[in-house]
Amino acid sequence: MENTKSRGLNSNQLKMIAIIAMTLDHVMFVLYPNYSTAWWIVGCHVLGRLAAPIMWFFIAEGYFYTHNVKRYIGRLLVFAVISHFAYNFAFGIPFIPFQKSILDQTSVIWSLAWGLVALVVSYSSKLSNWTKYALITIICAITFPANWSCIAVLAIMAIAFNRNNFKKQMTGMMCWATVYAVVYFLFINRVYGMLQLFVALSIPLLKAYNGQRGKWKGMKWFFYIYYPLHLTVCGMIRVTLYGI
Repeated sequence: MENTKSRGLNSNQLKMIAIIAMTLDHVMFVLYPNYSTAWWIVGCHVLGRLAAPIMWFFIAEGYFYTHNVKRYIGRLLVFAVISHFAYNFAFGIPFIPFQKSILDQTSVIWSLAWGLVALVVSYSSKLSNWTKYALITIICAITFPANWSCIAVLAIMAIAFNRNNFKKQMTGMMCWATVYAVVYFLFINRVYGMLQLFVALSIPLLKAYNGQRGKWKGMKWFFYIYYPLHLTVCGMIRVTLYGI
């Protein structure tokens, strides 16, 4: 999105919406585990679907705006490692992956970091197309066990490749979200599989993005601190309520 508008939502506001939605979603999963179907709990998780697509969108935007993409990737990967322990503590997932499952073994930050790597690979002028396809396949395998799986990587790529065409960005994002919803429906939980489609609620919010950051320059570092911190608190609540 090259053109900026005086009205609408800036990136700080959108990221704060994502933070609130994510927090609500995580707290509900901790307080009411095992895929509760109570209408108001499901409603909270519906609102929680706002978080991931906003994160995907700004990883794609960040690729084009960052002054040092290698430093950005490094920061995200370090953040992903820190968040791994906080995420797994929050939801009672073993810190060492694949002990109980191959799915949801670490946080979505892992997929966000590798989504950024995928963009670097895709836009490289030094790599052949076959090399790019091979590396993207490897990245998808690496991110498959994370929250939102490799779908996060593919959604980031769809958003980036269709930059300046919002309709195509959202169509690509929803196509990959639908794949995730179908897999979730078939293999995990039917209600929560259909629930994943509510990422579509983010579309009018993203459409309102005015291309501006906002006055506060500390949002990036706030998120880096808040994300593992709120998960740690969620883990403490879980242990208090249900034990280790």
